Amino acid sequence: MSLAKDRKITQLQSQYMQQQERKDQILKRRKRGLIRRLTLFGLIAAVTSVIVLTTLISQSSAINEKVHQKKELQTQLTELQKDEKVLEEEIVKLNDDEYIAKIARRDYFLSEDNEIIFTLPKKDKE
Repeated sequence: MSLAKDRKITQLQSQYMQQQERKDQILKRRKRGLIRRLTLFGLIAAVTSVIVLTTLISQSSAINEKVHQKKELQTQLTELQKDEKVLEEEIVKLNDDEYIAKIARRDYFLSEDNEIIFTLPKKDKE
């Protein structure tokens, strides 16, 4: 290398050399353009991936929340259906006059003719 520095080398300025330099410049530009396009495509792909992943995660959490809510509503529905059956049975019983009389005696201390009602104190279980 020291010999090359000492000597001055002149480049040939032929038409062939100029064509080769132009080809090298064109290849460098194409390579630079390719790198820019690939970088841009990579950024777009990364941004798109992030958006898709965030959407999937948020939808997954929303679905889990809806499933939990559905389970709660199912249990509430079964409880309400049980209550409905009990109330329907109560409606059937309230159509019976004897049942109404029994409730009136028990809750409102109503009596029939010549009947005396005694209330006894409740026994404590000790």
